[in-house]
Amino acid sequence: MCKKIFIAATGQNTGKTTISLSLVHLARQKYKRVGFIKAVGPKCLDFNGCVVDKDAALMARVFGLEEDIHLMSPVVLGSGSTKRFLDGHLTTAVLEERLVSACREMERRYDFLVIEGAGHGGVGSVVGLSNSRVASLCSAPVAMVSGGGIGSVIDSVLLNLPLYRAEGVEVKLLLVNRLLAEKRKESMGYLSKAFSQLGFPVTAAFDYSPVLADPTLNHLARLLKHPLKGDETAHNRIVHHIQLGAASSQKVIDRLEDSTLLITTSCRDELIVTLSSLYHIPAYQRKIVGLLIPGHAPVSAITQQILDDSNIPYIRIIESTTSEIYSAVTGFISKLSAEDDEKIDLICSLAEKVIDFEAIDRLL
Repeated sequence: MCKKIFIAATGQNTGKTTISLSLVHLARQKYKRVGFIKAVGPKCLDFNGCVVDKDAALMARVFGLEEDIHLMSPVVLGSGSTKRFLDGHLTTAVLEERLVSACREMERRYDFLVIEGAGHGGVGSVVGLSNSRVASLCSAPVAMVSGGGIGSVIDSVLLNLPLYRAEGVEVKLLLVNRLLAEKRKESMGYLSKAFSQLGFPVTAAFDYSPVLADPTLNHLARLLKHPLKGDETAHNRIVHHIQLGAASSQKVIDRLEDSTLLITTSCRDELIVTLSSLYHIPAYQRKIVGLLIPGHAPVSAITQQILDDSNIPYIRIIESTTSEIYSAVTGFISKLSAEDDEKIDLICSLAEKVIDFEAIDRLL
């Protein structure tokens, strides 16, 4: 008999996919066959000729599940799906059949199945497939994932919980994620007290980590929709600091921190040349992740040659201003991708230390 767990969330950006990846990794240490389903996928891509949710593609690549990709993302709601549903071209009955059929087949193939939801409990309601409804259709007990804090966690859990109870779905535990390390013990003490009457345990997951939260250069290239040039071996470096190259070259260099991304307009030839030259020096290469070069003004020919010869990673964006690029990258929330080897390895390693899989498995 296949054991199942539905990974819900109290809202966006709680680390739901990180938890799902962790549980698949940990389950594989105990069970021979471990599968994954992204039940309703709002963000789709082409994977080996099959349109699937990006989280399903991520899990398929990381864990070698490619042969079941057509079952791992049974309902994909891409752009225009809401209008198609409201116009009568999609029906809840058809979508439910796809989901239930895929889930049953995956139960037959696997011993342990992680089913990941999308956003808060009500996401998908427009097509009749809210997270709570999906958990019910899959007959899967729920692990709810929240972000860190105390009051905000209590509010968000109590807002989501009635949706699952209305569908007759049992919430088995709450996983509190992205905790501040210095407040971990205090936060968990108050949350355990707050939820003591609800009948499910409250468990701490990951502490907040800049390594997990911050984007890589590849993430930013995809965000900005421009090619990333320079040293290809450095394209997955993690950006921990973002600095505007508005001051003099010397002041910009003096303020560099480890893993800094510099944003400098295309007319700052002297700064681009200086940073490109410093990139050859190991001490500065550690500090300089790369350059974002916005601006309508062309980069001079000699500066461009020095930039390319240095092999420093950079993105050139002619259409945008410095302020537009700065706002875009500082407001960006990093999401996992299959290319993030450093992050994925760290997640799996940390999961073995901070998540008690045996306790979760017993709850199921």
